[in-house]
Amino acid sequence: MSDDTRSNIRGNQMWGGRFASGPAAIMQAINASISFDRKLHAEDIRGSIAHSEMLAEKGILTKADQKKIAKGLKTILAEIEGGAFAFSEKLEDIHMNVEARLAELIGPTAGRLHTARSRNDQVAVDFRLWVKNECLRVAEALKGLIAVFLRRAEEHAATVMPGFTHMQAAQPVTFGHHCMAYVEMFSRDLSRVRDAIERMDESPLGAAALAGTGFPIDRHMTAKALGFREPTRNSLDSVSDRDFALEFLSLSAICGTHLSRLAEEIVIWSTPQFGFIRLSDSFSTGSSIMPQKKNPDAAELVRAKTGRINGHLVALLTVMKGLPLTYSKDMQEDKEAVFDAAETLDLMLAAMTGMVGDMTVDQVAMKRAAGAGFSTATDLADWLVRTLGMPFREAHHVTGRAVALAEEKKVGLEKLALADLQELHPGITQDVFSVLSVQNSVKSRVSYGGTAPSEVRKQIRAWKKRLAKL
Repeated sequence: MSDDTRSNIRGNQMWGGRFASGPAAIMQAINASISFDRKLHAEDIRGSIAHSEMLAEKGILTKADQKKIAKGLKTILAEIEGGAFAFSEKLEDIHMNVEARLAELIGPTAGRLHTARSRNDQVAVDFRLWVKNECLRVAEALKGLIAVFLRRAEEHAATVMPGFTHMQAAQPVTFGHHCMAYVEMFSRDLSRVRDAIERMDESPLGAAALAGTGFPIDRHMTAKALGFREPTRNSLDSVSDRDFALEFLSLSAICGTHLSRLAEEIVIWSTPQFGFIRLSDSFSTGSSIMPQKKNPDAAELVRAKTGRINGHLVALLTVMKGLPLTYSKDMQEDKEAVFDAAETLDLMLAAMTGMVGDMTVDQVAMKRAAGAGFSTATDLADWLVRTLGMPFREAHHVTGRAVALAEEKKVGLEKLALADLQELHPGITQDVFSVLSVQNSVKSRVSYGGTAPSEVRKQIRAWKKRLAKL
């Protein structure tokens, strides 16, 4: 390659035949994306190799040229992964950086690689590949988190704790049942990830700039080579679509919300006022001034990082909302949002899996709290309905009077004398005390999906089988 040719490429005149001079410094700075889209290098090279193989198969490119191109691209991949590749902002993006280096390695043959494609479909396929692979990573991380919750649920299927509504003690539940609630939440997150993969599993490569190409390409061949189910069916949509990125951000935001709710509970449970759990030193920090402090910083940061992911979703929705078909440079703003959200979600999932896996549960503190706040009041009302045939609204009224009496006497419902209860309703018998303990309360909740230890263990067994197939 001549010095003039190299200078021309390095100045990024690949699109510059129409332009008499290079871009101004400010234009170059705002236009360049290599600082972040270099993350797509493996996908870009993989897509280019598949494209070259298809061109050779269709006779658009000679076999000899294809071998030179593939060898050069593999050399570039090794250089990038080995830290020896010199990225240039003047070359704008990962595609031009790779193509320029390929030209240095194999000469003018490199220019044949871009036959029958555009940077529009090239970036679309690169980005889809990257997001699809990230979804697969998130799916595995979610399976790991679900497995940890199943283990903790099994350990604590009969560990009594208070259940809350409005952050007030409501009814006794088991910690195992509480853990299984998060199994359900994160399993839906996993389902959303799998659904997203199914929808994005189409290759836009071959759509070219926006209208397809007149070359006799085989888009099914490149789709298969890149691990996609099939090629996209409309060239306009192929290069202008970013809903796969939006969907990834959306499922990340929903998953982040679940993680944040869990983080909030961990923060609350680890306070001395609750004392339900103790976090290990691995997921806690101390105070610079108060030596007694053990702060749940990992949980607090998980809670905070959810806002970061939510912001990325809103940002990309805002970018895309006013764009006509097809490609606009605005879409360059999609990658940083997705890259950062993916990195953030990966970290949040790893941190939460670690925290839940090694936190210590204080069963005594949980049981003590489970009996506070007259949490078995609903059990008393249910007993009045079942045993005395009382309408529930009347039972609710009688129970309310019992709670008021217990509050006045500063005792729990189970400590009221039978005579006191019979003053409220003469039909109440000694048998009522069988439902007023928290242990008996949770054992009685045997409806499907209820908190009874027997039901919790059924759900755990079912989920273990289901998880093994996911």
